[in-house]
Amino acid sequence: MHHDSRGPRPAAVIHRKWPFDEKPLLIFWETTKACMLACKHCRASAILEPLPGELSHEEGIKLIDDIAGFGKPSPILVFTGGDPLMRKDIWSLVARAKEHDITVAMAPAITPKLTDAEIRKMVEMGVSGISISLDGSRPEIHDSIRGVSGVFKRSIEIIRSMLDSGLRVQVNTAVMRDNVEDLADIVKLLIDLGVRVWEVFYLIPVGRAQKELDLSPKEWEDVSHFLYEASKYGIVVRTSEGPMFRRVAVMRRLLELHGYDPDEILKPGPLYHRLVSRLRSLLGEPKGKPLASTTGTRDGKGILFISHDGLVYPSGFMPYPVGNVRKESIVKIYRENELLRKIRAAEFEGKCGICEFRDICGGSRARAYTLLGDPLAEDPACPYNPGEFTRLVEKLGLDTDKAIKDIEGLKYVLPPKPDASKP
Repeated sequence: MHHDSRGPRPAAVIHRKWPFDEKPLLIFWETTKACMLACKHCRASAILEPLPGELSHEEGIKLIDDIAGFGKPSPILVFTGGDPLMRKDIWSLVARAKEHDITVAMAPAITPKLTDAEIRKMVEMGVSGISISLDGSRPEIHDSIRGVSGVFKRSIEIIRSMLDSGLRVQVNTAVMRDNVEDLADIVKLLIDLGVRVWEVFYLIPVGRAQKELDLSPKEWEDVSHFLYEASKYGIVVRTSEGPMFRRVAVMRRLLELHGYDPDEILKPGPLYHRLVSRLRSLLGEPKGKPLASTTGTRDGKGILFISHDGLVYPSGFMPYPVGNVRKESIVKIYRENELLRKIRAAEFEGKCGICEFRDICGGSRARAYTLLGDPLAEDPACPYNPGEFTRLVEKLGLDTDKAIKDIEGLKYVLPPKPDASKP
């Protein structure tokens, strides 16, 4: 189900001190490719039936046991797909993870499989977070992207039901040509629903996602500027395959802390101004601090993806195999694979290799691989010229040491789990 593989990230303070060289923060396991939806941008190119070669129940149990080998605190294990509920043994696998005290999250598809009984099961099994996709604020946008009519209405019902049950719900939105002008309306919808975490996926033209759905680098930059402003309305904003958002968040916040208007100095483009104007018309002026997540994970650094057949990738959007869990331990693969080590060390080519933001950002490795054929190449969606902001900081005489603590505060702790007993 594409970016649903970027599942929810449960309640934990995510420090930069996480030992990224030793263990990932998030492991996404594509438990199956089977899914009842037919989304036009699906990373998995999902199908109705499981493919031959899917990890068996026994292999799944061994994989979970191997993940426990990373030691405590364990990586968060996200069961994704396809649709994880298409696997008959899914709850047995969740139970095994819980035996090891591994934090579990899920990314189910909105299909008839996702019943009230399954939602109750998620609560009973202690699933820490659920991600649900909303790619539009209205049925005609979302259902068109999802390829099935009625999915929007059901998605809203499911989100409400899960929140009422006390589950933490993260909404995922894949940004593309079809829905980019709808982003401000999606923010309003999330606030109305009571959703507090929004993960925004910057489209990678892979699987069903075609190049005509992609935005230009300047448009992606405008989206990043907009998302920072959206994060001032009480919603935590994170991105997948859009690490440049972190650069933009740091730049805007630093300027704000010194009394400058980021729009005047950074000059975002017309898409940004359209979206922010719409946001303000819907919600008024923001009253809160930005809740923009700037944790420096990226494909292969803090993130790992295991495909349905046991192949290991730096992420679900980067089909570049770095190992196979049928042949060696996931711990060994993560720690010793040469490409993963280079990614973690920010040994990139082109602009990404010399950028002052290469650690907090580092560009989308999946996009570099998909569009340029090299997982260490620069991210072709980023228009930033390395050194520009450093020179601006010097020119304006900004005190970066004074502001750094506040910028560190952009990292976010998920809000407390809602109390299901309260009305």
